[in-house]
Amino acid sequence: MNDLLITRRQGLGLAAAAAGTVAAPAFATAPAQKIPFLTKVDFKDPKWNRDTFARLEGDLDPTKEKIGWIKGRAVGVRENERVRPLFDVEGFSVVRLKQLEDGSWRKLLREIVFYRDIQTGKIMDSWQNPYTNETVKVVPIANDPFNFTIGEFAPEPPSYGGLNKDKPPRRPLLLDWDTAPNNMILLKTAIDLFYPNALNPAKWVRESSGAMNRVSEYFTYYIDRADIENPRLTHIPHVGAWSRITPWLPWMLMGAAPGHISYVCSYGSMEEGIRGLAPDLVAAARAMDEKWLHAPTEDYGPSLSSLENYARQQTPAPVPAGWAPPQPPAPITLPAK
Repeated sequence: MNDLLITRRQGLGLAAAAAGTVAAPAFATAPAQKIPFLTKVDFKDPKWNRDTFARLEGDLDPTKEKIGWIKGRAVGVRENERVRPLFDVEGFSVVRLKQLEDGSWRKLLREIVFYRDIQTGKIMDSWQNPYTNETVKVVPIANDPFNFTIGEFAPEPPSYGGLNKDKPPRRPLLLDWDTAPNNMILLKTAIDLFYPNALNPAKWVRESSGAMNRVSEYFTYYIDRADIENPRLTHIPHVGAWSRITPWLPWMLMGAAPGHISYVCSYGSMEEGIRGLAPDLVAAARAMDEKWLHAPTEDYGPSLSSLENYARQQTPAPVPAGWAPPQPPAPITLPAK
């Protein structure tokens, strides 16, 4: 998984349809006005990489939306104890592609992710933090928008409102493809980031993990070669595996406690569109705003991560007298032989 600077928001395109209406199939055949794109598999051709990745991330027909889904579990990792399952994760994104004059594709995306109680499966408004024995308010991931360009050159890493200033050398878009049995093709992408935290620990005492934010994400796409080579498919259906290593979520109110969260999830494109999503997931998104069921129609910004959005939309939690970040258990001392 090379450092290809593809994040969850860049790597998760989730298919479409207006809420409350009958959704058109996400994997429709070519539109009335033919959209040219490369289909012959050529891992070393940046234009083929561009077109194929765009067909995975969205639908080349700009009149269509693509729904992507994500589902899995988040676990807590600390020294001197077992990994602890925390909550389940489920969400979706709605994507539209628009082609630019140079042949690149601009991806316009909204995404929303909720957290479920592991025992009941219900979407949570609050959660009992086992590390602090405190009930905290749950804040879903809600990014509007997270847009980026898919072109012949590898995209720059996300700036996160100017906080991440990494500027790697410009290089052709040559993704990490591989072949697999049963006429399958694999695509692996990854990103490892270390940049200033939008939640300054001096202000966000209980929400901030520290001055710097370290996040890694890893994707594996599983794709049928026949779909890639099909000139009638403006979107390529796929499933995949996604993992993410990230600090404690700010709403957990862990401060700079030692440890981190690891997400272990599956993802893919939803052939049935909005109709294929869990009804309570759609209802929860609609209750927040109808817009979450539709892709943007125009390009706007800024494109921020959940941390930057948290800093803009939430307020710091009170700090009780004598409060300190929770600590892992003491090391286990083995008896001397």
